[in-house]
Amino acid sequence: MNLIDAIQANATEMALIRKDIHAHPELCYEEQRTAGVVADILRSYGMEVHTGLGVTGVVGVIKGRLSGDAQAAARSIGLRADMDALPIQETNTFAHASKHSGKMHACGHDGHTATLLAAAKHLAENPDFAGTVYTIFQPAEEGGGGAREMIKDGLFTRFPMDAVFALHNWPGLAVGTIAVSAGPVMASSNEFVITVRGKGAHAAMPHMGVDPVPVAAAMVQAFQTIITRNKKPVDAGVISVTMINAGVATNVIPNSCEMQGTVRTFSIDVLDLIEARMREVAQHTAAAYGAECDFEFVRNYPPTINDPAQAAFAREVFKEVVGADHVVDQEPTMGAEDFAYMLMEKPGAYVFLGNGEGDHRAIGHGGGPCTLHNPSYDFNDELIGIGATAWVRLIEKALAPR
Repeated sequence: MNLIDAIQANATEMALIRKDIHAHPELCYEEQRTAGVVADILRSYGMEVHTGLGVTGVVGVIKGRLSGDAQAAARSIGLRADMDALPIQETNTFAHASKHSGKMHACGHDGHTATLLAAAKHLAENPDFAGTVYTIFQPAEEGGGGAREMIKDGLFTRFPMDAVFALHNWPGLAVGTIAVSAGPVMASSNEFVITVRGKGAHAAMPHMGVDPVPVAAAMVQAFQTIITRNKKPVDAGVISVTMINAGVATNVIPNSCEMQGTVRTFSIDVLDLIEARMREVAQHTAAAYGAECDFEFVRNYPPTINDPAQAAFAREVFKEVVGADHVVDQEPTMGAEDFAYMLMEKPGAYVFLGNGEGDHRAIGHGGGPCTLHNPSYDFNDELIGIGATAWVRLIEKALAPR
C-alpha cells in the first residue's frame, strides 16, 4: 500500500479520537457532543466550519492553494462521514467501550468520522489542489434520514459541489481492500403495515365470524408471487413479512390481524411495482374472504446508486493507494444507506473499505462476531490511514490544476 507518511504519523492521535467518540455514542439527532468535538478539531486545523445543518450536522471547508484556470478553481468535491450510533447494548469491556447504556457505535461511524478528520487534517495542512473540499459530518444515518435533512437545510445550495463521496467499513472484506462499482450498491428500505379487519367469533363456531388469520396467511403467500411472477427475474426485490399479531385467547377468533414487514429493491421502478401490487393483492384478497384491510406503505431510504463515471474514477485513484489487485467490485447488499439521498442530488460513489474478520479487537471484546450492528463489533483503526489516504489522493486527482 502507498499510504501518506504524514497521515500514518498521526495514526495514534486519530485512533484516540475514534475511541473517544466510540466511548460516548449518541443516537440520531442527539450528536451534540460528537458534533462539538468534530467542529472543534476542524477549527484547530484552521478550517472554516459550519454547524447545525440537519440539526447536528457539521461542514468543514478547505480551499485549495494551487492556481489554475477559473473553471478549475470553481470545482468542488464533498466527502461525507456519518456520526450517529445505534440503540444497542455493547458487550465489549475494553477501555473505550460505550459509557452510555443502550447506546453503541456498532456500525463504525466513529471510525468513518475519524477517517474523514484525518483526511481533513492533511488537506488543510497541504491544500495541494485547485478548488474547494467540503468535509460533511452527517447525523442520523441510522433511520433518521440525516442526509435528507442536511440537504433540506441547504447543504448543496450553501456548499455547491460537483460530486460527493462516502465510505463504509465492511467486515469480512480484507483490510487493505477497497470495493467500488457503478450502479446500485445498497437497496431501498421500506416498511409496510397491513391490518386485516374481519369479525370476531367463538373459535368453535367460525361460521359466525370472518377469521382474519387465514386471510393474512393467504396474503403472505400471494406476496411472494409478486417477486416470482410480476417483476422481471433479473430485477432484485425482497418482500419480508416479519411480524404477524392477532388474538389474545385460544378459543376466540379475533376481530383483526396485523402484519408488518419490509420491502427492499435496487430501483424505484421495481419499488413502484411492488407497492402497487401489494396494495392490490391485500385489498382483493381481503374482499375475497369477506374481510377488509388497511394498507400502509412507508418509503424510507431510496436505493444507493453510484454514478458510473465517478465510480470508475475512484477505482483508478484507489488502485494507486492499495494496488490494483486490492480494488474489487462491490457485491450489492439489501441493506440501506441514506447517502442515497446525496447521490440522488449529485454524482458520486459510495465505497466499501475492508474491516477484516475482527482479529484487531482488543482483549475484552464481546463473544459475538465483528459484524455490523453486533454488540461485539469494533472499528479497525488500521483503516483510518487507508481511508484518509484514499480521500486525499481522490481530492488531489479530482481537483488537480489544469
